[in-house]
Amino acid sequence: MSTPERRGRLPENLMYFARALRAAGLPLGPGKVLDAVRAVEAAGITNREDFYWTLHAVFVNRRKDREIFDQAFHVFWRNPRLLERMMSLLLPQFRDPDAAQAQPLNRRVSDALTGGEAPARAREREQPPRIEIDAELTWSQRELLQDKDFEQMSAEEIAHARRAIARMRLDLAEVPTRRFRVHPRGARIDMRRTLRQSLRGGPQALTLARAQPRTLPPPLVILCDISGSMSRYSRMLLHFMHTLTGDRERVHSFVFGTRLTNVSRHLEHTDVDAALERIGAAVDDWSGGTRIGACLHDFNRYWSRRVLGQGALVLLITDGLDRDLAAGLAVEAERLHKSCRRLIWLNPLLRYDKFEPRAAGMRALLPHVDDLRTVHNLYSLGQLCEVLSDAFRARGRAPRKAA
Repeated sequence: MSTPERRGRLPENLMYFARALRAAGLPLGPGKVLDAVRAVEAAGITNREDFYWTLHAVFVNRRKDREIFDQAFHVFWRNPRLLERMMSLLLPQFRDPDAAQAQPLNRRVSDALTGGEAPARAREREQPPRIEIDAELTWSQRELLQDKDFEQMSAEEIAHARRAIARMRLDLAEVPTRRFRVHPRGARIDMRRTLRQSLRGGPQALTLARAQPRTLPPPLVILCDISGSMSRYSRMLLHFMHTLTGDRERVHSFVFGTRLTNVSRHLEHTDVDAALERIGAAVDDWSGGTRIGACLHDFNRYWSRRVLGQGALVLLITDGLDRDLAAGLAVEAERLHKSCRRLIWLNPLLRYDKFEPRAAGMRALLPHVDDLRTVHNLYSLGQLCEVLSDAFRARGRAPRKAA
């Protein structure tokens, strides 16, 4: 590989691959391409696995980029005889007759490879643009994104979805608390205030001071699963949590995988990107396993009495897949349900028509939730806001006592 003839178009192919990764969202520049060329020259290309990990070491610096790199690599360098063809100065082939049977790609990877697939060849096939106008049926970008799964969105569509999430509002009706405030037509007589007024007014007839319960929006507690099975949705849901935190008071946010982490203070940052960066630095169990029962036990033991006062509403965001086979999950879910006003389980797996709660974690959670809803696109998030608002207006009962 040291001679120019042997190197051939390898640097050019690595440049195309880096462009595809950059289009898919990885922060790559020309320096990374040069590092990749030098690394491949040092490691060689006689072994596909060594070639994979050589490029992985250069191009992947963030944990969330691993899946994108893995899919892009196996699509870009798909031909099993690619190494021999690279040695003979041929560009990689991207179209495979068995592509229809392959696993569906991440939309960002698909768009990046489609747009960056062998630019030299694409320019040769370039045809004059053909303009077609259909004035009868037009659709806005907002309407098209409402029903699209977060997993299937491109990078541009994800940016539109984040802006749509930033405009969402959760209008929960106020509920009565145990404290009272002065009201001229209140149902309760405030004896202490009445006696104080009588001391100032002299021996005339007493004027009864009245009070009624003070009303406040209930606290909102969010428990979000960030394990590997939820990684495709947890990042968009963190944007939703950031929107709720900036829109209302008394929002307490937690993320969990193998352990529970309180991220409420991080989400209070005005800039969502800075907030997510701080969360990434504070959380060590991204895209790992899931221990739902253990994490709910930690929440019930250390946080429930602090954040579940005044009839809090709890949103539990998880797919119910527990690494510990639901050990202790039913007991902890029951305690959590008794400590809050409502327990809402948001499960992205409900997007499937033939969904069945077969996993042990799902069966343990189901008896202890007030509502089970899907959360996989913008429409489901909008429906969640509407349903919660309507439900609180319909039933404004007194808060339950903590267990």
